[in-house]
Amino acid sequence: MKKLTGKVAVVTGGSRDIGRAIAIKLAKEGANVVVNYLNTEAGALETVKEIEALGQKAIAVKADVSKLADITKLKDETVAAFGDKVDILVNNAGGLFARKTLPELDEAFYDQVINVNFKSTVFVSQVFEPLMGQGSAIINISSLAARDGGGGGSSLYSASKGAVTTFTRAMAKELGPKGIRVNAVCPGLIGTKFHDDFTKDEVRAMVAAKTPLQKEGAAHEVADLVAYLASAESSFITGSNIDINGGLAFS
Repeated sequence: MKKLTGKVAVVTGGSRDIGRAIAIKLAKEGANVVVNYLNTEAGALETVKEIEALGQKAIAVKADVSKLADITKLKDETVAAFGDKVDILVNNAGGLFARKTLPELDEAFYDQVINVNFKSTVFVSQVFEPLMGQGSAIINISSLAARDGGGGGSSLYSASKGAVTTFTRAMAKELGPKGIRVNAVCPGLIGTKFHDDFTKDEVRAMVAAKTPLQKEGAAHEVADLVAYLASAESSFITGSNIDINGGLAFS
């Protein structure tokens, strides 16, 4: 039986990699999905097409979720398509952008990383929370980097994900009385374009070798965890930051 039949889900950064896998998994479980994207329209449209092939409804919405005006546009298009009730919000949009050491950091780079990873999580949650009620769920995408500081040159990314982790705990307390559960997933090394772009092959091989499961994770494995946290099967779980890293690190 499908876990999310009749639900409406919004997935930021839903056009590729983990976001796309999440959007498709939620649809497989019966949800209608809003696929947010910024630069990868083709990927967003392909994701929508795949969701529709599953018999669910979906729309693609271009919006820069680091900007409040665009977040409001995302909400307006969601309401126009699916009504004024959202059951699942996945704050997945984020990025590393570059690896920079402390002397290389500048204000523009700081703003870019913090805004995309943390500001987006805060204000997307703020804008969509009035549409959410009893039994709904917010799932934030944090990272193992939030706890261990990440790889070289990722200080701001790690710090921004640490902020997501703490914000998740705070929102679980604030929104729990409204029946909204708030959790985060904390991926380790997942085989995605993120690491294709920013992590050397030899580093990936080394990390996989010292992971107890002896491999990188896959986007669909993260999506499976998100779908669980979005469903009634996790109805007494909130404020958790759940590791998904093959045993590389333990909470």
